[in-house]
Amino acid sequence: MVSGEEAPALLVIPADFNDRLARGEEVSLTWRALPDNTAALAAEQTARAALDEIARASMVAQAAVAAAEAIRPFPGEAERQAYYEQSLEQATALIDDAPSRLEVRKALPEGDEAFSPAAYATAGQLITWVFIPLLGTSGLFAYERRQGTLRRLLTTPATKATFLLGTISAQMVAALVQMLLLVAFGIFVLNLNWDRAPGALLLVLVAFGLASVALGTMLGAFIKNEGQATGASVLLGMVMALLGGCWYPLELFPAQIQTAVHVLPTTWAMRGLVDLVVRGGDMAEILPETGMLMAFALVFFAVGVYRFSYE
Repeated sequence: MVSGEEAPALLVIPADFNDRLARGEEVSLTWRALPDNTAALAAEQTARAALDEIARASMVAQAAVAAAEAIRPFPGEAERQAYYEQSLEQATALIDDAPSRLEVRKALPEGDEAFSPAAYATAGQLITWVFIPLLGTSGLFAYERRQGTLRRLLTTPATKATFLLGTISAQMVAALVQMLLLVAFGIFVLNLNWDRAPGALLLVLVAFGLASVALGTMLGAFIKNEGQATGASVLLGMVMALLGGCWYPLELFPAQIQTAVHVLPTTWAMRGLVDLVVRGGDMAEILPETGMLMAFALVFFAVGVYRFSYE
């Protein structure tokens, strides 16, 4: 029937299967199946599961026979076989009635609220589409460098740090307005709990904005023209958003990547927003993320000031 493709698979069990199992001997079974046949695959999985149960019960029965024989030898093979069959029956019953060893629990935030994919996705999109324009701040410096504006500005008594702070302030304010509009949309349209801890949320958003615009400032010290700034901003923004968990949860990434991405500001920004919006955290829980974002901002800004020039 298998050769004629009338049956998906064939399992050949030796006639002395039970006797050989009782003696503890290895038993080989023959399996034939049609290639690339889903019914054959399902049948194979079912057969393997059944054979595993038989093998487990047989091993338990053999152990029981060996333990009994060590205490008092059986008068003959018939008595030994009868004891094995009785032990096999009891082992099979115990295995069938065995309680579940796996207990599944779901961690829920306060209020027994279920995980919200919409809240997670909204946080990731907010970070992605605010992060990329702030990296584009580097294009402003490239433009002013090409126009000669920087050469004239830097002849004034103002320091480079003052000029850079003045330039990025407008970008930071615009980004903050954009983030607040996205948050308001999430609250009033999507019914998300962005307003659970408004003070903590504002702190995370400000820290994220500062780290992002500071990174854009640092890029502006190395990029020569607007084309490079646009390409680098989009490329770095997309890659850092992806690796930072803005598009997919970090738990889906390999363990090595989950550790390595802690050098990215997007990772810490996403962790802070997820702690607030998804997990129902408060101010105390987002302080580590906020501290890391502020540290990123200081480092990026310091490098940008040190490397900044008008040519």
